[in-house]
Amino acid sequence: MYHVLTDDGAELVCHVKGNFRIRGIRSTNPVAVGDRVEVQQLTDGTNWITDISDRKNYIIRRATNLSKQSHIIAANLDLVCLVVTLRHPQTSLTFIDRFLATAQAYQVPVCIVFNKVDLLSEDEQAELHQISHLYASLGYQTLAISATNLDTSVFDFLKGKITLFSGNSGVGKSTLLNALLGKQVARTAAISSVHDKGMHTTTFSEMYPLCEEQKRSNQELSSVASSKGWIIDTPGIKGFGTFDMDKYEVGHYFREIFSLSKDCRFSNCTHTGETGCAVLPAVENGTIAASRFNSYLSLLGDIEESKYR
Repeated sequence: MYHVLTDDGAELVCHVKGNFRIRGIRSTNPVAVGDRVEVQQLTDGTNWITDISDRKNYIIRRATNLSKQSHIIAANLDLVCLVVTLRHPQTSLTFIDRFLATAQAYQVPVCIVFNKVDLLSEDEQAELHQISHLYASLGYQTLAISATNLDTSVFDFLKGKITLFSGNSGVGKSTLLNALLGKQVARTAAISSVHDKGMHTTTFSEMYPLCEEQKRSNQELSSVASSKGWIIDTPGIKGFGTFDMDKYEVGHYFREIFSLSKDCRFSNCTHTGETGCAVLPAVENGTIAASRFNSYLSLLGDIEESKYR
């Protein structure tokens, strides 16, 4: 069952035609939030999604329960805000790098949003600065925010865009969404005091209009285009298993590795010990961060061992 917002502002509850399954779609969800679709309204009152428009891009990961299939998180995106936290809970750099590699593969711009910065100690603030500098040096935009005391510049940054919020459970995506929309649309919960991890509060993906007058409902929008932008809220994800990557292409999705790989002796160099590799010396001398190279090796390990992580 899908809720579809029509161009005239009506919201329809729709079924999906079964023939989507025989079109070679390998995703666990043939229709994803953000898709543009064709809808057929029948005289018996039922509505059916009959076709999906071509996607300009999407974010995809390996399905957690069906390792040979994929799960499309969202489609037709102008931006992904990868919401992460240095503490409470801690987002691993490997998770960040896996997400960035997938976004690079499917041509989706990413902004890394460091949330809960108000909870950090002085030493942790210094650590945040180092991590933020690392990704900024690679060309990724970064923001340091506190969702509980949000600056209006964040709204201006998202205006006019279709933006996906993604990240681990507990990093504050729902709190951030509520702050941006000016009303309680997503449920929030405290993180576990035992494991310092978030608990799932969002159970399905949903798109919200980012309007200057936030009290308007979807039905009150005269058209989809009248929205000042859209935010897609998604359930927290624990791990990020990449899908359908070739081991010789993984390096293409790490910007600094791809940049140096042109100087490797062999065009199919995997940077794991080949003669004349230009990447390994850069790791040894610190030109490429060890954390980034370890994330690259982690992705290679997934492919070579056919494992989900």
